[in-house]
This record gives sequence, structure tokens and C-alpha cells, in this order.
Amino acid sequence: MKNIILSLVFYFVAICSNAQNNRQQNIDTTKEISLEEIVITSSNFAEKKKNIAQRIEVISAKNIAASNSQNTGDLLINTGKIFVQKSQQGGSSPVIRGFEASRVLLVIDGVRMNNAIYRSGHLQNVITSDQNSLSRVEVMYGPSSTIYGSDALGGIIHLVTKSPQLSVNKKMLVTGSAFARYSSANNEKTIHADASIGGKKIAWLQAYNYSDFGDMKMGSNYPDEYPNFGRRSLYVGQVNGIDSVMKNADDRVQKFSGYKQWDITQKILFKQNDKVKHSLNFQFSNSTNVPRYDRLQDVKNFGGSIGTTLRYAEWFYGPQKRLMGAYEFNASKTGFFDEIKANVNYQAIEESRQTREYRRNDRFDSQVEKVNVIGTTVGCRKIFGNNELVVGVDMQLNDVKSRATRTNLTTGAITKIATRYPDGKNTMNNFGIYAQHTYKFTNKKMVLNDGLRLQAIRLKSNVLDNSFFRLPDTVVQQNNIAITGNIGIVFTPNKNTIIKTSISSGFRAPNIDDLAKVFESSTAAKQVVLPNANLKPEYTYNIDVSLNQFITDKISFELTGFYALFRNAIIKASYKLNGQDSIIYNGVKSQVNAEIISGLTFNSTLTYTKGFFKTDNTKLNSVYEKQTNGTYVLVNKSVSNKPLDHIPPVIGKTSLHFQHKKFSTEFYLLYNGWKHLDQYNADGEDNAQYATADGMPSWMTMNLKANFTLLKNLSMQAGIENILDKNYRYFASGFSAPGRNVMIALRAKF
Repeated sequence: MKNIILSLVFYFVAICSNAQNNRQQNIDTTKEISLEEIVITSSNFAEKKKNIAQRIEVISAKNIAASNSQNTGDLLINTGKIFVQKSQQGGSSPVIRGFEASRVLLVIDGVRMNNAIYRSGHLQNVITSDQNSLSRVEVMYGPSSTIYGSDALGGIIHLVTKSPQLSVNKKMLVTGSAFARYSSANNEKTIHADASIGGKKIAWLQAYNYSDFGDMKMGSNYPDEYPNFGRRSLYVGQVNGIDSVMKNADDRVQKFSGYKQWDITQKILFKQNDKVKHSLNFQFSNSTNVPRYDRLQDVKNFGGSIGTTLRYAEWFYGPQKRLMGAYEFNASKTGFFDEIKANVNYQAIEESRQTREYRRNDRFDSQVEKVNVIGTTVGCRKIFGNNELVVGVDMQLNDVKSRATRTNLTTGAITKIATRYPDGKNTMNNFGIYAQHTYKFTNKKMVLNDGLRLQAIRLKSNVLDNSFFRLPDTVVQQNNIAITGNIGIVFTPNKNTIIKTSISSGFRAPNIDDLAKVFESSTAAKQVVLPNANLKPEYTYNIDVSLNQFITDKISFELTGFYALFRNAIIKASYKLNGQDSIIYNGVKSQVNAEIISGLTFNSTLTYTKGFFKTDNTKLNSVYEKQTNGTYVLVNKSVSNKPLDHIPPVIGKTSLHFQHKKFSTEFYLLYNGWKHLDQYNADGEDNAQYATADGMPSWMTMNLKANFTLLKNLSMQAGIENILDKNYRYFASGFSAPGRNVMIALRAKF
């Protein structure tokens, strides 16, 4: 496959210098008015961003290409507005307003990616979408359950892939792009190619992406107080087939962090007539084994003369596979409704965990999870007078199969071990009905947004083999109903000022990972988390206020504040929250934009979030501690006023962008503030063991990127990330960020 894609890249580069540019050109890409952008996340139909009360950020195709990021997680990081946690190079877990993983909803082309085993810890699923095949990314901040249902507590990340283009005349329309990139920090080699062929009725799009990531090298400029922070001085290798702790020749190289990934996207569009369109959307993402780098640093004390050594000889995620097929029907001005959109989709997801402790060739453990998801959505929009009404129904059916084995690598014998999820039939089904309304006042100064959703969730999970833990209950079953909604006002007193305020609620129903998972806690190796059928849905209640002020036609200022009440939170720790307790968030986000001189633009964004929870005499409900006799004893605990986990430090980005004719360049700073140890949640997912003794130090990197148009359809990109070679880690990460990284890419379009 690699050779085929490489051939396509060079083929496209060769023909693009002489190809006709048939695509419609953007009128002025350097002076975009973001509030006039069309977004779809808020209602499933096209709407102007300025008419939406909730905050939405859009990463355009132009910005995606300019970012030149290695994966979708890095693309989000480079905005300076979204914090992303990493446990390994093949990982990226976005955090929105202090919510992470299963509390942030991922959507691709209108299809929910979140499934029944999305965990509340750290996830890497966002990188199973190829950022080079995206036409845009829409990030909606705050609870967004009205349209999309469960899981959108912190917000939504909507990934929109490129679409095939129909021809507007009798000639065949052929468009496409290709690029090849090399990065020095991890010897990355990426090649990408996509092409669209369109007639007046039928259009076809094909996209390929292949990436080879080597071991990541961290920066050499260490904080003075922590000169050895993150160094990979030892690793487990083999000598004559025997595990041995070996010295790393270069302790800045994060040994066993590399992996490979390939992605394929194919779309077919059929225009039945001027009112009806049909489309097919096929996506496939796969990888090699992805080492869990943070776990490879864990140590274990064997006692005696051996002392402390690395715990694992192997710890990796097996190939992560995502397959999606979707059919979409679009109709306009037919019957009562102005627009109708219907989607039927199928997803097959496979992930696994493979572990072997040091010198334990008799215990190579493998846990494999397969999830099959069938979903459908139907949405209709009606415009009458100043009103727009969107009504819809949706459904998602999840089926989970969990298997686990232990292999003796010496004898080849295979035995069963405890599965991560129950080994019987596991199902989780979602059914929802919603209405979203917009009223545009006749004075054109105010827009009302309001909506309501009714959601039903049914979950059932069965344990077949109860011999490992002898659980008191082998069937976990729940039926939950939730009502959520939103109301907001957009006020435009004059052409230079926009004020938005909204109140919204969101919910997340416990999934199979919450209710039925059995696993060893990463924070306390002697504790095992067992199923808890008494968990209830989580709710958030959110207030947003934002101000957009255009000081001049070249300078604008944006300020957003939010306050959220988080109730019935499901906390994976040694206690369970009482239903009367609550968690309070508050935060402030500010952004400044200015065009200093023609072609020179200044941009700065800063995000601050604070979160904590209160509990009184809280009792453990599902965590048991292993005793010396092998039995498990329920542990009780009282807690009060503890920091909430997943809350990032202050994050931001400041940049200067200059564009002149065929040349553009951007110099920017990315920065994170301190996250001191007293702000960590010791029982949660903050991973204090991978920080310094004082917490995670603040950091700032200097970066420079440039783009030069060589020919009409051929451009070259070059850049240096982390110019000063700073050594740093993202909060809650067990994997150090890249050191100085030189990138070069050649891009072509036709």
C-alpha cells in the first residue's frame, strides 16, 4: 500500500503544474469574517455562526493545511484553544472545559463516534480520523445534548471530511491534492493523496493517507529544577531471548513510542435531481501495534538483591481499527419540510491491550474488544416567517464482545483470563427525539435559540464465566430516560458588537465501561474496580456569556465566560458521589485579534478553567481492596473539597501571521501554565506519577512555519517546532512532547 500511495503522490505532483484549476477559488482567504461562517453542528443543518448562542470554533481547510499537524490531536493542540492529553505518541485525548474522553462527543460527518466502551479516562479515538482528509473541524463548547444526545457534556468535536464535487457544466470536473512530509523529531514520513472526479449527476472521491512515526525525541532544554525530567534512561530488551534491563544510548529518545497508521476514505455522490441527493461514505483506519509508552516506564519492586526494575517488558495497544459505512439522503423543498436529511450508518471498532511483565514469558495477556454499532438519524427543517424549526429522531445500537487470553510463550499453551468487560452479551441502545428552534427578530438585532430533547437509553450486560471474581450479580441492566434543553439569545446592538448568552443542559448515561468494567486501578495496583449497577446518568447545567467586539475593521476582541454545575458525576476512584453532591466549574476565555499592517495579523487566545467537587461521608460502592488471603474487602472513605480531575492548566497561543502574494509565514508561541500537585486528583486520571515532585511545570515553545507557492497548484511548506528545544510534557501525560522538530512538506492540488 505504501508504494501505491507514494506513486500516486508523485503522479499528482507531476501533473499539477500544468493542470487546469477548475475549482472555485475563495475570494479572500486572508480576511475571513469568522462570524459569517456556515456551521452545521448546532442543528444538523447549515446555519450562520453569528446566529448561534453557544460558542463554536471552526478550523477551516486552509488552517488544517497550514497547521501541517501529524495527527488530528496535534491539529487541535495547535489551535491553542483545546488541551489534549497524551499517554503515548499514538494517543490524543481532547479536553473541553475540563471534560474529557466519554464526556466529550466526537462526531464525524454527522455520525456519533462515541460508543458503549468509551471510557472516562484518556482516549485515543480521535486520531482514527485522517486530518488530511478533513474539510473542516467544528468545536462546540458547553453541553450540546439537544441535537446529539448523551456524552456532549463538555462539548462536541465535529470532524467533517472532504466531499466529492459535481461538475456545473458538461465537462468532467477533476480536482485533488497530494503531499509528502518529513519531520525530524520522530523521523515521521507521511504521504497523502486525494482526488475527486465529478460529472453533472455522479461524483466520486478517494483519499489515502499513510504515516510512519519513529520513536519521539524530547527536547534537550530541561527546566533547571528538573534536569532529568522524562528521560528514558532504561528500557527492557532481550539478550539471548531473556528480558534484560538495558541502558538507552540516548535517553532523550522515547524508546518504543513509534507506530504506523493508514487511513482510507471513499465517497460517492449521486444527484437524482435539483431537490434530491444520495451519498455513500466509507472510511477505514488501521494501525500497527501502538506502545503504551507511559506504562513502559512503570517500575516494580521485586525485593531482595534485584531491587526496583521496570514492571513491563511489553505493554501495547493492538492495531486500532475503525470501519464506517454510511448512506445519507438529502432533499430540499419537497412536501411540508424545506429540508430533510436522513442517515443510516454502521461502524465496526476493534481495540485490544497486550501486556507481559518483566521475565514472565508464561504470562502474555491479551484483552480484545469488538464493538458493532448501527445508527440512524432523521432531521427535518421548516422555515416559516422568522422561525426555523428543526425536528428529528435518532437511534444507536451498540453490541460489545470482550475476550481475554493468557499465552505461555514458552509452551504455546493458551488459557482464559478475566475479560475487561463481561464476556456475555453486552448491548447499549439509545433512542432520542428532539426539536431545535430559531427565531430571528424583525429588528435584525436579536436571534433566539431554544431546543428540547427526550432520550431513552437501555443497557444490558451479562457475565458468563464468574469464576475469576465471583461477583454477587452477573447481570447488569439499566433503563434511563433524560430530558435536556437549551435556550439562548444573540444580541447585535450595532454592527461592531455581538453579545451572546445561553443556558443549556447536558447528560451522559452510564455505558458498559462505567457499569460493567473489571480492571486493575492504575493509581493503586492492589485495588480492583468491579461492576456497579447503581450508577445514574450525569448531568450538567451551563450558563455562557460572550462578547465579540470589533474595535476597528482590523482589530477585534472576544471574551467568553461560563459557569457549569455538574451533578451525579461518575468518578472512577475509591468512592461514589452521593446524588445530592455537585461539582462546580467556572472559567474565563479571552481572545484578541488584530491586523497590524496589510498582510500582518496578530492573534492571541487564553483559556482558564477551574473545577472541584464536594462530598461528605462518601462510601465506596464498587472498589474492593485485595487482602493477603486473596479475598476482596469493600473500602469506605470520606472526602471533601477535592480538585476535579481532567482540569487542564492555563493554556494559550499567541501568533504573528504574515502573508504577501505567494509567501506566508507564522511565528507563534504555545504555552501552558503550572499544574501544581495540590491541584491534582490523586484518585482520578491526572497521572501524578508521571509528573515532577511538584506537579507539571509550565512551558512555552517558539515555533515558525512558512508556505511558498512554487507554481499555481504546487506549494512547499517548511517549519521548525519547539525552536529552543524545550523539554516539557502536557499535564496528565506520561509521554514527553517533541523536541526541536524540523518539518518539510510538498503539497499539490489540481
